[in-house]
Amino acid sequence: LFQELAKYEDMEDQVVLTEKGREGARAHPVGGRVTVPVAQVRVYSAFLELLEDGFGEHPFYHCLVAEVPKDQWSSEETCVVGFAMYYFTYDPWIGKLLYLEDFYVMAEYRGLGIGSEILKNLSQVAVKCRCSSMHFLVAEWNEPSIRFYKRRGASDLSTEEGWRLFKIDKKYLLKMAAEE
Repeated sequence: LFQELAKYEDMEDQVVLTEKGREGARAHPVGGRVTVPVAQVRVYSAFLELLEDGFGEHPFYHCLVAEVPKDQWSSEETCVVGFAMYYFTYDPWIGKLLYLEDFYVMAEYRGLGIGSEILKNLSQVAVKCRCSSMHFLVAEWNEPSIRFYKRRGASDLSTEEGWRLFKIDKKYLLKMAAEE
């Protein structure tokens, strides 16, 4: 689904982890080792990092998933058709925040209330954890998502409060970290 979300957002070239890389990893029959074709080592490494980051001793993110049962999907017991990836952060002015990093429902399952149900469950997590709000980004061109969020009370901080999002790439982080 990550790859499908990237395609939907026209950002496929920025995804390191791919399903092909996942499928390319095979358990070795002796000692539980993993063998990976050389060309897929980087992708598989990214997949392992994704697993560690989300399911390791100190998870950096959490996920909610929506699944459809076997009778609606032929290849597996269930199939994940939507997800929300989120983490917690803190703002000294307003306290705890839930940050929604990625939210996606497969096209053929949109309009069935799945996205609303995921967002409802995510809101319950935020309330239970005493978060003051939920923050997220939406691409300017993504009018369907903007309408979806606004119908649920979201406000656009870029137009209402004038905030601008910045990033510092890893090469500049390394450069600043090395400065004396």
